[in-house]
Amino acid sequence: MSKLYIVPTPIGNLEDITLRAIRLLKEVDLILAEDTRQTSKLLSHYEVDTRMKSHHLFNEHKTINGIIDLLTAGKQIALVSDAGTPGISDPGYLLIRACVQNQIEVECLPGATAFVPALVNSGIPSDHFIFEGFLPPKKGRKTKLEKLAQESYTIILYESPYRLVKTLKQLLEYMGEDRQVAVSRELTKIHEETVRGSIVEVINHFENQTVKGEIVIIISGNK
Repeated sequence: MSKLYIVPTPIGNLEDITLRAIRLLKEVDLILAEDTRQTSKLLSHYEVDTRMKSHHLFNEHKTINGIIDLLTAGKQIALVSDAGTPGISDPGYLLIRACVQNQIEVECLPGATAFVPALVNSGIPSDHFIFEGFLPPKKGRKTKLEKLAQESYTIILYESPYRLVKTLKQLLEYMGEDRQVAVSRELTKIHEETVRGSIVEVINHFENQTVKGEIVIIISGNK
């Protein structure tokens, strides 16, 4: 029976994958990978030899119809991203929507997503939160920051290490120096780090060093 499986992959430590995910990656007919070079490292580690095909932000509009044809023909396909759960700031939504429209079954496995451990270990309230992903790089950024400054729920952002300090300084400008933040980087890896404090304190920590790794920023809500 045809089915699209959404399979989360580790965000760093290769041990952070479920037994079920490994089994399904071995059993499906095809794996759709955001970057086949990156995914091949994971598949090699777990001795998975299933055929892969590239499916990423820049080609997904062109590949969806062919994938739907394969699924309609009875194939079982797994979708993975470079790290974490597909569809969370990664390709996935368009294909999932197409499957739903074509009455093809979709099943998402539980698994790694970077913002969950970052939120839980931040020390900032996690009972109510909003996930914003990446801020707009240019157009709409000011408007978004003004809106987030008034948000009462905890805010979750993703950011590039190259823009971290710039973004923190913009948060300071719009939210004030007393707002509490936590910045997590290199989650589940050897050099994992979480820095907590006021925006000013966190800026001071990162401003004069080279920042590496994917970044999650947790911001306390407006009280």
